[in-house]
Amino acid sequence: MATSREHFSSKLGFILAAAGSAVGIGNLVGFPVAATKNGGGAFLIIYAAFVVFICLPLMLAEMGLGRRAQHSPYKAYSELGAGLKRWRLAGWLATITPFMIATFYMVITVWIFGYLFQSVTGNLATISADGYFSDFIKNYNFIWYLIAVTLVVNVILVGGVRQGIERASKILMPALFIMLLLLVGFVLSLDNALAGLKFYLVPDFSKITGSVINGALAQAFFSLSLGMGILITYGSYFRRSDDIVTSGKLVALTDTAVAFTAGLMTLPAIFAIYPETNPESLSESSVSMIFSFFPKIFLELSVSIGYVAASIAASVFFLLAFVAAITSLVSIIEVPTSSLMEKRQMSRKRALAIMASLLTLLTVVAATSFGLIPIFTEFTSYAGSSKSVFDVIYDVFYDTILPLNGLLLCLFVRYRWRRSQLTAELSEGNSDYTNSWFARYINFSIGTFIPVILALVFANTVLTKFFGMSLV
Repeated sequence: MATSREHFSSKLGFILAAAGSAVGIGNLVGFPVAATKNGGGAFLIIYAAFVVFICLPLMLAEMGLGRRAQHSPYKAYSELGAGLKRWRLAGWLATITPFMIATFYMVITVWIFGYLFQSVTGNLATISADGYFSDFIKNYNFIWYLIAVTLVVNVILVGGVRQGIERASKILMPALFIMLLLLVGFVLSLDNALAGLKFYLVPDFSKITGSVINGALAQAFFSLSLGMGILITYGSYFRRSDDIVTSGKLVALTDTAVAFTAGLMTLPAIFAIYPETNPESLSESSVSMIFSFFPKIFLELSVSIGYVAASIAASVFFLLAFVAAITSLVSIIEVPTSSLMEKRQMSRKRALAIMASLLTLLTVVAATSFGLIPIFTEFTSYAGSSKSVFDVIYDVFYDTILPLNGLLLCLFVRYRWRRSQLTAELSEGNSDYTNSWFARYINFSIGTFIPVILALVFANTVLTKFFGMSLV
């Protein structure tokens, strides 16, 4: 077991770093709109239940696995799995998945940085124009934004765990919270904002269907960075005396609180500017909302508060989205970087140089698949429609492989590592955990119904995405 493994310097450092990985652009826009369209407060209740009863046990299992092995996913599964091929496969999937997810996340982050730059330089009217986003993603100017984002990410990661990830999280996450609260306060002061709150918070259980429940679970699973290997890697940076259980609970609470608070900004802003909005007409796509809808909201707002003030508000919004994207991106890229350092016994700088080169190349391929290069745009087809490189990466790794990785984790704990060893690991730093009802629940759920649910989600996703069929 490595003795020179870096560790977080404090519980707060881990919580902010892990929360940074969990809090992404989906929390800011996609989650609030999904909640509004699917039952409001009823959706929020179901989402919270999934976080507590399904996602939290998986979070703690990932973190416990990482600390026990003191390695990132590939080596953790290999060592604790006694080198068996099937467990090495689980480790490989948990390593390649975040690398591929980083590709499409990098594309979106580059777009956000581009819109932030345009907002700050006074071009709110330009980015609000119909068709601007379509033209924006078909322009090679994104290369300059890609260089800037790559520099920001690597400056953070080159500092390592304490001086890079933890230090950046202690600055960026409080900044994100402050900006979010400022925007919430500003939006709630607008006329008709309470109409948006009503749609967001008032429960409507008549809208709860099987697909809505499945969507709530998927949202919770993706939001907390499960199945990406992040929490295994971050768990390996824990010290033996650290309390994993309490830290995991606080990360889940922080992520859920940010997602909920974002709804207090997103929906009131929409209804304040467009009082006649039909919630059913809103897109649940974070990309569509951030790049096509919100610029129009801020431009419309300029009628009442002036163009300069509206541009400042838009700049703060895109800066908020950029910070959320960067904190997630740093966590995602750390997984394959850490794995490469361990597998090839190389320095962090060299591993980052390799990761940056590969990721930049694949990002350019994905970014040019929106019409710039035909072979990447019409890359393949399935389920009756043509798919670009970007589509394939999203469908395969974000939508499909994540629940499979969660399922493999449950099977690993149940049949190889054993639940008693998970309990013993989580009890280090928390002596009350061993005999608690929470420990019994985690052991029971991971060994019984959680893997069944994840298997069904995985099967349904494969059928839906690639064959145009569905189990529900």
